[in-house]
Amino acid sequence: MKRPGWIEDAADRLDRAEKYRTQTGLLSLANPEMSMDDAYAVQSAWIKRKLATGETTIGWKIGLTSRAMQQALNIDVPDSGVLLDSMWFEDGSTIPARRFIQPRVEAEIAFVMKKPLSGLNLSIDAVLDATDYVAPALEILDTRIVRADAATGRMRNFCDTIADNAANAGIVLGKHRADPETLDLRWIGAIVSRDGVIEETGLGAGVLGHPATSVSWLAARLTQYGHQIEPGQIILSGSFIRPIECPLGTDIHADFGQFGTVGCHFAKED
Repeated sequence: MKRPGWIEDAADRLDRAEKYRTQTGLLSLANPEMSMDDAYAVQSAWIKRKLATGETTIGWKIGLTSRAMQQALNIDVPDSGVLLDSMWFEDGSTIPARRFIQPRVEAEIAFVMKKPLSGLNLSIDAVLDATDYVAPALEILDTRIVRADAATGRMRNFCDTIADNAANAGIVLGKHRADPETLDLRWIGAIVSRDGVIEETGLGAGVLGHPATSVSWLAARLTQYGHQIEPGQIILSGSFIRPIECPLGTDIHADFGQFGTVGCHFAKED
């Protein structure tokens, strides 16, 4: 049985973990009956705390869009999180050394919207028509929840990740802008290097077959809860590479070819 107040308690644990850069234990272990809806409720409670301090919503991230990641977690749907203005970094930024706990990065195609978007089963064309432009992007991931419980060996699961704002922590948007209706986004790819060494490569088709399909999924999920994607919002459509670990001092450079580049540097300790 779920005890009263556990959602707010879970949000408090996440908030303290981020603030003090110390991971909290598995929410799924403390709350074995936690469902996907419960996990989104925890995420929402945590985001409300952030908004109450003056942070603002700038968009959404979509995760777990690759078949490999879904199979690893034994799921068949993506997840989503909220992008806030505090997560924004300019292309080429130096990320402060004490900003994150265990940062990783993923390469993605970002959609910047010009029209509201809502509804179920939206077509790729409908998504592209509502998009102002697309740009190369890096998502910075962080984990406020431990990856595995030390005592039991139990791994973080899908509900833990959703509650943890889908592991989102930052966004770096490249300078290049492109009209998505002039591109076949399935073939937009990136070569991602860490400290000058190529670590990962991938193509947009790795995101549910087409990155716009991912945006359509998000629009449908929001519609079911009475919300919509708003004009001006940034949508991170999902990664087409595996996450790259970024210890202190790491340089990340993603080369999207004619689609542009994007990068950042993780500062060393003072």
